[in-house]
Amino acid sequence: MTQDTIQQGRLLSFYCHLRARHDGMLVSEWLLEHARKHGISGGSVFRAIAGYGRHGVLHEEQFFELADDLPVKVEFLLSEAQAAQLVDAVRAAGVDAVYASAPASFEVLGKR
Repeated sequence: MTQDTIQQGRLLSFYCHLRARHDGMLVSEWLLEHARKHGISGGSVFRAIAGYGRHGVLHEEQFFELADDLPVKVEFLLSEAQAAQLVDAVRAAGVDAVYASAPASFEVLGKR
């Protein structure tokens, strides 16, 4: 591993509810599709088993009854410029989500 293969950028995470929608799509799908169309090379969606948001309501996945509004996280590793553009686009579209952004170092391992 050499320093010139390690990229510096942002870890951008969006948080929303599993069933939240924007323009007729699930917010998580909208975020992935928007990012893909704008050249962001990858993103992932993670579903929580429990959580609560800014309103303090606890949502949990239970064995017999699955909560229908669990939190999800949509995450991207990208350049500083791509992160700024994606946040601006989500803000301009009025998507109901919370985001966090942190500096990140990343590298593609294995076959390219």
